[in-house]
Amino acid sequence: MRHQAVAAFAHDSRLLQLAQSVLGHGAFPFRATLFDKSATANWLVVWHQDTALPLRECRETPGWGPWSVKDGVSYAHAPASALSQVLALRVHLDDSAAENGPLRVLPGTHTLGVLRDDQLHDLSTKVTAVDCLVPSGGVLAMKPLIVHASSKSQSKAPRRVLHIEYSASRAVNDGLELAIA
Repeated sequence: MRHQAVAAFAHDSRLLQLAQSVLGHGAFPFRATLFDKSATANWLVVWHQDTALPLRECRETPGWGPWSVKDGVSYAHAPASALSQVLALRVHLDDSAAENGPLRVLPGTHTLGVLRDDQLHDLSTKVTAVDCLVPSGGVLAMKPLIVHASSKSQSKAPRRVLHIEYSASRAVNDGLELAIA
């Protein structure tokens, strides 16, 4: 979000309307990440949930942590109550196909709260995974607590995704506020 072009894109009325339809009128973008999977930058992501949020200050608060600092921004693993107020919109800059390591999700798992590693593994053996195949220009909405993963690409075709996170409000709970990251 520190890049002017990314911030402007994240505030595009079409994306804001999508986020606001889920999170309410006050929804705003607070973080963006570019995923650029290609023949030269290829990785595997194991089953996980996105639980760390960037915060304006580090303040020990029950249910939050452990804490870390990345690029000068404090991060803490958040409770489910805060994460339920977040939505990611994944804007696909290239086709996401079965061969280029698409996002895989375990449907319905976003309702189960923050899970331990053993619970994630157990779910991955019991819930049928769904590959999220999205054409270039398409947008996929996901909650941070959905259990998700991706395989390495088996293709030379790139898979670039701009992952923009929106929150219902800047105040997440217990007086903590999101940082723009």
